[in-house]
Amino acid sequence: MKLYYAPGACSLSPHICLREVGATFTLERVDTATHRTEHGVDFHSINPKGYVPALRLDDGDLLTEGVAIVQFIADQHPDSGLAPANGTRDRVRLHELLNFLSSELHKAFAPLFTPTSTADAKEAARAKVAVRLDHLERTLADGRPHLLGDNFSVADAYAFVMTTWTGPSGVDLGHWPKLAALAARVAERPAVQAALRAEGLAA
Repeated sequence: MKLYYAPGACSLSPHICLREVGATFTLERVDTATHRTEHGVDFHSINPKGYVPALRLDDGDLLTEGVAIVQFIADQHPDSGLAPANGTRDRVRLHELLNFLSSELHKAFAPLFTPTSTADAKEAARAKVAVRLDHLERTLADGRPHLLGDNFSVADAYAFVMTTWTGPSGVDLGHWPKLAALAARVAERPAVQAALRAEGLAA
């Protein structure tokens, strides 16, 4: 398999999950400004949507959209515990959480990384991000160690990536201590450390 990624982008989530399950894969970096891969290929010729992540399977098929890719990885390795079994209520809870992370929190960050955003637009975006982070903080208020409960899941990997966006975008994660603690725990996982090193993000 080959994962097309950009350092620190949402593609870090499937990257972490691939390492969590011990998958055999290669990486190809994509320049999000020029839309060219590190080998000089127009990324639109690989993924017409033009954004990462994209996962090329061994049979040549291409998967896109991070929340779909991480669930595919988890389902290929059910013993990993990265996702509850399909058809269960817990799996529906995972879908619910991944949809929230993708459509509400992830998209709320977009103006903060758009060079043409005005100061007012960025301030409004920070306020929207804060409301979404409030929800995650409430989710963790019962003392659960991970977003779905006791076990690390693909949702924790995705949420972790977005916590790494807070500092650069001017959002103080310290306002959400339970979420900050979750991010710190996730950051200590060997697979996460390996992914960060491979993307040149580890300190």
